[in-house]
Amino acid sequence: ASQVFHKTEHSFALVNLRPLVPGHVLVVSNRIALLMDDLHDHEYDDLWRTVRKVQRALKTKYNCDAFNVAVQDGEGAGQSVPHVHIHILPRYRGDLERNDDIYDQLEM
Repeated sequence: ASQVFHKTEHSFALVNLRPLVPGHVLVVSNRIALLMDDLHDHEYDDLWRTVRKVQRALKTKYNCDAFNVAVQDGEGAGQSVPHVHIHILPRYRGDLERNDDIYDQLEM
């Protein structure tokens, strides 16, 4: 079964197969691009509009009060898949002992 749950002309959203927290999803550009700067303006705009739309849906579904929205833009930033994608992680006050622990988990 496909993990994709939302599609636009230039991007799609899918459930992360290795979620760090419940509801951890990815928004991915349709066109394979290594870096954010490789996207055309209309692709970049679509990607971030999709992030906002997905956040709204996640807020309703998970009743979360915050999000981590993270981009590892290039190998030096910890990007493990050579294709632009944005992590969206629903968060709750006090869900982790240290808020920055989530970034350590992203780099695993």
